[in-house]
Amino acid sequence: MTNIADAQITHRVALRGEAILTSPRWNKGTAFSIEERKDFGLTGRLPFRVNTLDEQCDRAYDQLEARREPLRKNTFLQSMKDQNWVLYYAIVSRHLKELIPIIYTPTEAEAISNYSHLFRRSEGLYLTYPSQDDMEEDFLEQTKGRQIDLIVCSDAEQILGIGDQGVGGIGISTAKSAIYTLLAGVDPAKSLSVVLDVGTDNEDLLNDRLYVGWPHKRVRGEEYDRFVDSFVQLVRKYHPHCLLHFEDFGVTNAKRLLDKYHDKHAVFNDDVQGTGAVTLACIMSAVGVTKSKLADQRFIIFGAGSAGLGITRQLRDGMVAIDGVDKEEANKKFYLVDRFGLIKESLGAEKIREGIQEFVRPDSEWDGVPTNDKGEIGLLEAVKKVKPTVLIGCSTKAGAFTEEVIMEMAKHTERPIILPLSNPSKLHEVTPENATAWTEGKALLATGSPFPPCKLPNGKEYIVAECNNALIYPGLGFGAMLSKARTLTDTMIIAGTRRLASLAPALKDPDDALLPDFEDAPEVNYEVAVAVVEQAIEEGSAGVDWKKEEVCAKVREAQWKPLYGRYVYDPKGET
Repeated sequence: MTNIADAQITHRVALRGEAILTSPRWNKGTAFSIEERKDFGLTGRLPFRVNTLDEQCDRAYDQLEARREPLRKNTFLQSMKDQNWVLYYAIVSRHLKELIPIIYTPTEAEAISNYSHLFRRSEGLYLTYPSQDDMEEDFLEQTKGRQIDLIVCSDAEQILGIGDQGVGGIGISTAKSAIYTLLAGVDPAKSLSVVLDVGTDNEDLLNDRLYVGWPHKRVRGEEYDRFVDSFVQLVRKYHPHCLLHFEDFGVTNAKRLLDKYHDKHAVFNDDVQGTGAVTLACIMSAVGVTKSKLADQRFIIFGAGSAGLGITRQLRDGMVAIDGVDKEEANKKFYLVDRFGLIKESLGAEKIREGIQEFVRPDSEWDGVPTNDKGEIGLLEAVKKVKPTVLIGCSTKAGAFTEEVIMEMAKHTERPIILPLSNPSKLHEVTPENATAWTEGKALLATGSPFPPCKLPNGKEYIVAECNNALIYPGLGFGAMLSKARTLTDTMIIAGTRRLASLAPALKDPDDALLPDFEDAPEVNYEVAVAVVEQAIEEGSAGVDWKKEEVCAKVREAQWKPLYGRYVYDPKGET
């Protein structure tokens, strides 16, 4: 296993015989050379033929194709990863668009929900609340002597739209780690997947006799905070330059924990920051098409949960950083609509969740606007009043962007920017086909799930961009790791976002996609990582002594690729 620079770099390895064949890091299976088989005691343990990696991928793909159901494909690939990292990452890399939905959303959600019934072997670090006195010992057992660049952790309270999954959260941590490797080039030997098992409020799991996690109601409050802090302090103590990625924490903890540790360590939350960053990039490319600015837009965000609020904040911060708008002035560009309608002062504290206050609209703006019998202002009335140029859906309310809503928006803007981002596709607020038809082909579109192209009135096909976090978060994280910055600054995220936006096909052809195709995600994330490192160097937050002109080569050199190196047996070598 090696980086892209030299596939035949020599590794000195201390494992022999069965030990090397059962090590996913070092196992080559039938690709061990004749010389390596002799040196490592494998001649009688393997069939005669020496295969190339290409031949192994062909065989593995044939085996994969024999499994029809997505979950069976998922478990097959998981088994392959447990046996041979290079082969696993090689086959997924060669069939990226086909297999990412198998190893990640949506299929991984099903695997996680069935974790205890599919369990075969452990796959990361399990830190459990009743064992917290031994946390440091358990942590060091898996990390001592290792260079750790990436730690992905989850407490599994809000997994992939399926809610509280307890110890099954290890599945999302390992899946995210795999995406970092596939799309950015993070060495899997330098990453660690963690689940913080603080119990579960999922009654199905608590009543399941096969549940493998801690069968206890979820710990909350000060006890929860102390447990999480103990873990974070271990990360800071032993791996001060690694990236700590928080994943699928509940709405009451996600932003709070991100804010708590933002200035103390390089931390990242994809649900809060990644969704906002890829959406900002998408909007930036859209305003590039319309020859306008972020500050010229009027935004309605339909759905003010953690994703909607994260998007709002990122768009606001982008407006401040890119267009030089005052923060308070930028806040006025946003109108949030939730289950209680437009979020305005008279809703009261019980209906306005924490963190939304800076975007609450004064009631005086809405005098004379029709309301329902509860005094709430619905989406259509908000659209009529605001005349938005951008409409973003994060509500999981299928069909909420009705023909009347879309046509009303289109009356007041030449190129309405419409982003139904709810997942899965059956929960989208509007289909691209309908949005295109109702705006007579004028809408600039991006969705949260893949959709086929739409026919425009002129007969051309409009490519619908997929607003997929994986187009940016692996590059943001990898850039932070390589820069060795002690914090992942907002300006580093903006730099990566601007680089992604600059790669949009729509900037060359307005009928093309607002974001690059997912097939190009590895190269896109390379560009994002370069931009992040360059920004860290420019602002003085980098911990490496690189010149900006060196960054492109340094990032490329650091990327891990699924290629076999040459092994030499050495009792004092790596294990």
